[in-house]
Amino acid sequence: MSENTNEWRVAVVIPAYRVTQHIVDVIRAVPDLIWRIYVVDDACPDASGRFVEEHVVDPRVHVLYLDVNQGVGGAVMAGYRAALADKADIMVKVDGDGQMNPALIPDFIAPIVSGEADYTKGNRFYDLEMIRSMPGIRIFGNAVLSLLTKLSAGYWNLFDPTNGYTAIHADACKHLPFNKISQRYFFETDMLFRLNTLRALVVDVPMDAKYGEETSHLKISMIMGEFLYKHIKNFSKRIFYNYFLRDLSLASIELVFGVLLTIFGIGYGGYHWLASAQAGIPTPAGTVMVAAMPLLVGLQLILSFVGYDIASVPRRPIHRMKRKMQSQPH
Repeated sequence: MSENTNEWRVAVVIPAYRVTQHIVDVIRAVPDLIWRIYVVDDACPDASGRFVEEHVVDPRVHVLYLDVNQGVGGAVMAGYRAALADKADIMVKVDGDGQMNPALIPDFIAPIVSGEADYTKGNRFYDLEMIRSMPGIRIFGNAVLSLLTKLSAGYWNLFDPTNGYTAIHADACKHLPFNKISQRYFFETDMLFRLNTLRALVVDVPMDAKYGEETSHLKISMIMGEFLYKHIKNFSKRIFYNYFLRDLSLASIELVFGVLLTIFGIGYGGYHWLASAQAGIPTPAGTVMVAAMPLLVGLQLILSFVGYDIASVPRRPIHRMKRKMQSQPH
């Protein structure tokens, strides 16, 4: 397929939950190049799907209804399934609350069409001037979440992990384990982890931050513990999958010995420091060295592993490789 976007079936997926004030304007702003628009009514108490059917006459719009509220992730994946069943080539996810400008859709699909990415996501932190319009707590929270996501998902080159403005190639999407991806607020981050297990190429797309009158349903205090647990879980899985199950490299050895030496140094040093403190005598220099040397070597090995992990970020789009394999004679 060529790089002419008009030859691609590009679908837009819009999860709809209490967005009746904005969704009509969002749909009207979707560019003409879009082949189909899937509005997913996530068991909305405001009947968003019916509202769209009554107020929008765009023939591209298809409304999907979910019997039970599944969260933004569940709604998006329902849209993905419908788009894949209809043979879409690319799926773009846009929120229905008006915070994402549909005019940017060509910027999100361009890297996929040109074979430079399998998945694109928005990044509101490229323009330093625009960052000033963000609330300080949002900037700090995003920085913390970005660090955790880099560790758990393995995409060290990305920022703004909770940004939900995304696009994905069908070849990458159809290999995702939909039944395992988090369906609610952890959805965007979990998607990155799943994409890394596929070795999919993900790139950021610069976009402006926009905040309107819409009300967020996200309560930080309620999801903080859940996010931390899931990040640790995904980090453990990713390390096991990439460095012990699929491959065993020097980095794997560095990680194992680095962790063991660090634990030994901390444990040995801490034990003798407490014993000396209770006895009221200085810790012998030899004991300090026996604790310090494993600790320093262990930290160095861990840093070396992190450097290897950063350098191993996926750099080849899987959908382009698949096309090359299919084009080869059998």
